[in-house]
Amino acid sequence: MTDTVESFFARYAAALLARDEQAVADLYAVPALVLFPGTSIAVTDAAQTAAFFASSWAQYEGTDASDPTITVMGEGPVGVWADVTWDHGHGPAERFCYQLVAGEDGYRIAVLTLLDLPS
Repeated sequence: MTDTVESFFARYAAALLARDEQAVADLYAVPALVLFPGTSIAVTDAAQTAAFFASSWAQYEGTDASDPTITVMGEGPVGVWADVTWDHGHGPAERFCYQLVAGEDGYRIAVLTLLDLPS
């Protein structure tokens, strides 16, 4: 595998900016887990991820930049944990911890956890 954390998030950002829910879904592992306050979503099908992103594009109306600041928190034999703050052109907007699992075709998101923005 030649994927790096930086190249993974460059592909992820490009898929998000293109509003391509299938390309985004292809970057998630199945199964995967999404953790938000009060909500845990077990992702059991790539179509579930694609449908979620298809329904969320409106909240990014007018967003034409998405630059990640990446801090690798840990590495192990199955992948990496990355703390990523996204800047959509106006300063930090979103922050997540991504557990990326390594596969033959590169990294995929196995666990996504919402984090507080830096103060």
